[in-house]
Amino acid sequence: MKVILKQDVEKLGQVGDIVKVAPGYGRNYLIPRKLAVIATPGNIKAVEVEKLAQAKRDLRDKEAASLVASEIVKLTVSIQRKTGEEGALYGSVTALDIAEFLTARNIDVDKRKIQLDEPIKAVGEYQVPVRLHREVSVPIRVVVEPEQEPEAAE
Repeated sequence: MKVILKQDVEKLGQVGDIVKVAPGYGRNYLIPRKLAVIATPGNIKAVEVEKLAQAKRDLRDKEAASLVASEIVKLTVSIQRKTGEEGALYGSVTALDIAEFLTARNIDVDKRKIQLDEPIKAVGEYQVPVRLHREVSVPIRVVVEPEQEPEAAE
């Protein structure tokens, strides 16, 4: 029995693949769980049209991500925080802080795309990768500085 996969199935294939499976596996597992449909000529044509549309969307998204990446490369994110002894921060710098800095500069980046493994907890300069698209990733320079305390007026 040939079926078209509607979702990725481990050890079987990816979305849109036409695979040959045992009739019982297709009829009793894949089709009832909406993981696949029977490979009829109409379904095959519909999947091909969907693949073309997805490829166009993907190309458009990649081009948009490349434009944003060219803007991000030019920037240096400068964040000031209160510090204690030896340059340790009282708080931390998170992906949300970096995303807010970019938003203030009219660059819309979701905080989940900023790949900061753990919050920054010390003063210094860091390279943080930003993954805008599965094929477009760009590093952004983040500088964490101690907050300047206002001088007391005498």
